[in-house]
Amino acid sequence: MSSQTPAASQDFVDAPTQPETRGIEYVSASERHGRARDLFGVWAAPNVSVLNFTIGATMILLGLEIWQAVAVIVAANLLWVFPGLIAIAGPAAGTSGSVISRAIYGVIGNKVIIAFTGWFISAVFLALNWLASSFMGADLLAQWGFDDPVLGPVIVTLVVSAITVLVAVYGHALIIRSYTAISAGLLVIFLAVTVFALPTVDWSYQAPVPLTGVPLWSAVTIGFTILASTPLSYINSPDIARYLPRETKPSHIIAATALGGALPGIFFTVVGALIATGLSAAAIDAGIESAILGLLPSWLGPLLVLGVVVNTIALNGMTTYTSSMALQSVGVPIRRIPSAIVVGVIGTALTLYLVMSTSLLDAVNLMLQFLVIVSGPAMAIFATDIILRRNGYDAIDLFDERRGGKYWYAGGWSIPGMTAVVTGGIATALCLSTDVWTGPIAELLGWVDLSVPVGMTVSALVYLGLSKAGFGRFDDAGAESATQGAPAAETASPAASSTESAA
Repeated sequence: MSSQTPAASQDFVDAPTQPETRGIEYVSASERHGRARDLFGVWAAPNVSVLNFTIGATMILLGLEIWQAVAVIVAANLLWVFPGLIAIAGPAAGTSGSVISRAIYGVIGNKVIIAFTGWFISAVFLALNWLASSFMGADLLAQWGFDDPVLGPVIVTLVVSAITVLVAVYGHALIIRSYTAISAGLLVIFLAVTVFALPTVDWSYQAPVPLTGVPLWSAVTIGFTILASTPLSYINSPDIARYLPRETKPSHIIAATALGGALPGIFFTVVGALIATGLSAAAIDAGIESAILGLLPSWLGPLLVLGVVVNTIALNGMTTYTSSMALQSVGVPIRRIPSAIVVGVIGTALTLYLVMSTSLLDAVNLMLQFLVIVSGPAMAIFATDIILRRNGYDAIDLFDERRGGKYWYAGGWSIPGMTAVVTGGIATALCLSTDVWTGPIAELLGWVDLSVPVGMTVSALVYLGLSKAGFGRFDDAGAESATQGAPAAETASPAASSTESAA
């Protein structure tokens, strides 16, 4: 196994007008910039989303009353504290979260985990969001006379995915610079939609068959799982925060990240639930995005579609950007920009498949529920590791992939990390309740879905227990990064790394 050390910083430029060539390489102290509050807009832009309307409507389809739906929505969005917490590892280590997790899973084990958390989750969310814009864009094209049910969504998908990849190519500086303005523009559009849609709300709505007892808890927990999958999927938050100066207060990073995602998520998901009370179940099932377009004046419909497209580009641009680094950390010998293009092609292919094979509502609900099998345990373990190490990560050690390195552990595998993620995933699956899979525990409880709290708790406890038992290394807990403050010339370059490896 070769040794990688942080690359020299002078080869990279973090400017919104230039493509970002830096991938997982270390961000030196001299290149750190920005403020924690910049993260608020970065996380708000992807979450002012039409998918919030879709998921909110699902809460009503599950049979919940309005107040019950609101309570579940708020409770699930509290999980945004987890992306906020793990984001503080970015400035501490100065590199991507997909590299930081080598400390959790081991050099080889991390490649396996990142293949799922960095690729599987990213590909699914790329497809889900492109799918939403594809259906709405096709609806608008149909209103303008182009009503081909297949070609319309395909054209929209290809255009949106091309722009998305371009955002990922320009990278971090463009995302930081533009997403606050994008958030403001999207907020104006979605608030206007809310104003015109709210008059259709049935404020006296009652579920056709009021739920009580076990059926009620089943609906509440299934809804919670669907909603929780969104914040739990953002295990890439360290990637966006890694350029911040190391002395940035962790509490500010946590607050900006968590509030940026949670506030628009709560508000517009509640709006989606409210709108659904004035629609028939058939209209919701056919696609609430189309039903909403029918409620708007002719001038606002195209603006909503534009907002959906821009939101999709914002979310998927960030996802593609961070996923391109995940591919590098897995060990594929590819630079970040070609990697971003590869990720975009894979996501586009999956989207085109879904466009021709399923409805948006079915795709959203099913995929979001299954994602928690991977995302819930991974998020809980990452957060636990940060607490155990007191957010002390050393970039030199993280980039050392040699046999016998600090994070080589047992043959390249970390016993606490791998055991915890597998055990947590199994616990999640046993408690999961979906249309195509119901775990034996969920079935025993009457289709009550406890997959998120059980899976996250089990994985965190297993990781904590095995680490405390001496299977992990936490002697760097609370330590400053060895590369902190080091000038670029003192940081080993790729060429130097190759020389060390040959020696």
